[in-house]
Amino acid sequence: MELAKNKFTHAVTAGEKQVGLWVTLASSFVSEVTAHSGYDWAVIDMEHSPNDYFTVLGQLQAFNSSETTALVRPEWNDPVIIKRLLDLGAPGFVFPMIETVEEAKKAVSATRYPPRGVRGVSGSSRATKFGRINDYMTKIEDEISVILQIESAAAISRAVEIGSVDGVTGVFFGPSDIAADLGLLGQPMHKDVWALIKPVAQKLISKGIPVGTLVLDSDFAAELLNEGFTFVASAVDSDLLAKASDFALNSVKEKLL
Repeated sequence: MELAKNKFTHAVTAGEKQVGLWVTLASSFVSEVTAHSGYDWAVIDMEHSPNDYFTVLGQLQAFNSSETTALVRPEWNDPVIIKRLLDLGAPGFVFPMIETVEEAKKAVSATRYPPRGVRGVSGSSRATKFGRINDYMTKIEDEISVILQIESAAAISRAVEIGSVDGVTGVFFGPSDIAADLGLLGQPMHKDVWALIKPVAQKLISKGIPVGTLVLDSDFAAELLNEGFTFVASAVDSDLLAKASDFALNSVKEKLL
């Protein structure tokens, strides 16, 4: 049995536009509902949700039945966490709060076997279909998505150096935390936030480094993709459910006499 290609990694590297979904509800059942919507990629979030290893496993299994590549955002840039998620079969990661080149190298190293990294070796894991994928250890390095999240003004100033680290698949700008760092808490769409992000994003794009983000405005998401961003998440599962729930209730209440 041979290792399957990671469609997201290869699409992003080729510059193909990828539309994504943020997954926070920690439910494999909900993930299966969204998995068949047709998103190119999704992020199972462990940083800002109640997800643990078992709920992540269930959601990876749910997304496996679809064409969507489900990455995982771990709660921190920790090689032990990454090792366990890799063994579960996570095809890639969005590493939060990457501030320096050293932290970028640490993230990449966690996804590589020695001597190129520090990932521990497990002979039988879900990632290898329990030992059935014979070429896993020699090919997985080329398939794993390593997305580094830039979330402060200081990190933005080092974004090109961070994105240039060998093994990095792309750079992801986190507008909510950047806004907070600028004193604009709760205003991720503020013009000053994007005035800081966009020029640096274009520098990365000019160097062939894929760039992504999360925005909940579909028009702005499309605008960013048309400006050269490669991967943009445009929705969050909890937000979709909350808005649909409110709309369904209000649609009835507003008609009551």
